[in-house]
Amino acid sequence: MNILYKRSSDERVNWVKSVPFFLMHLAPLLAIMTGIHLMDIILCIVLYIVRMFFITAGYHRYFAHRSYKLGRVMQFVMALGGTMSAQKGVLWWAGHHRDHHLYSDMPQDIHSPRRGFWWSHVGWFLCDKFKTTPMDRIRDFASYPELRLLDKYPLVPPTLLAITILMLGGWSALLIGFFLSTVLLYHGTFTINSLSHVIGSRRFATSDTSRNNWFLALITLGEGWHNNHHHYRSSTRQGFYWWEIDASYYILQLLSFVRLVKETRLPPKEVLLRNRLRDGAFDIGMFEERFAKAFQALERTKIHGTAYYESKRAELDRFMKEARRTASELSRVSQHPVLD
Repeated sequence: MNILYKRSSDERVNWVKSVPFFLMHLAPLLAIMTGIHLMDIILCIVLYIVRMFFITAGYHRYFAHRSYKLGRVMQFVMALGGTMSAQKGVLWWAGHHRDHHLYSDMPQDIHSPRRGFWWSHVGWFLCDKFKTTPMDRIRDFASYPELRLLDKYPLVPPTLLAITILMLGGWSALLIGFFLSTVLLYHGTFTINSLSHVIGSRRFATSDTSRNNWFLALITLGEGWHNNHHHYRSSTRQGFYWWEIDASYYILQLLSFVRLVKETRLPPKEVLLRNRLRDGAFDIGMFEERFAKAFQALERTKIHGTAYYESKRAELDRFMKEARRTASELSRVSQHPVLD
């Protein structure tokens, strides 16, 4: 079990190509020269919320997980709206996200927090390793030429949006309305990668360390119910209960009333009762996490010499094999749902 991650050359931040990303963070500071108006702040809030919806409801719940259905025109609108966020192309985003679920918290996970906060929050996004679109993961949507076009030129829509804002609202609207909202949108979205596997509570036993976090759910329109999502990712609604606020789902429901959105999904009752920690389900995800930390501690013993390290590693390997066998058995036994 290799839990120590060494950066390969293509996993390091490409500082040259990342210059626009960092300049975008500095751009709002120029507002000290232009002043800030009430309409700039309103525009910032509106653009944050609207584009967050297109990321969460479009890029994530539709293109990555197909948790509801859209006609072709609405499909393009969702893709275009998400592209306005400047978070790369729709096929790129959804394809890599599918990999995240396939390998969640494993060494192949593209943005696991086990590799550190910086990597999971933004490092993976700025390196060269994942710069290409994984077409093999997103073949279902790659068959649409309009989506391939958006994916090929992802900077065109946000650039046109920025120019439009500048022309209509002036420099302060561009700096605060566009640039500040885009920066906030970046980090609001990225917290799901970096924090939602670290901070929060777990309702369901999953093979990863996903957590539910009400604050992250608020700033991402419902994405913070991450343990729910990893438990049953085909659900359109990620806040499984009425008290779990999921604004993206509410908007999708409103769109379904006018038939722009179809066949939204909810988790079945048996899914809500399966693998609940309070019912004694074995938490394999956290079990693995604790052993990952144990191996990290083991690597630090190298300072005492190779012989000491090898003996400790062999001891831990033996214990790990036995623990995994026992854990697998416990996991199978505890996965039977308790039905009413």
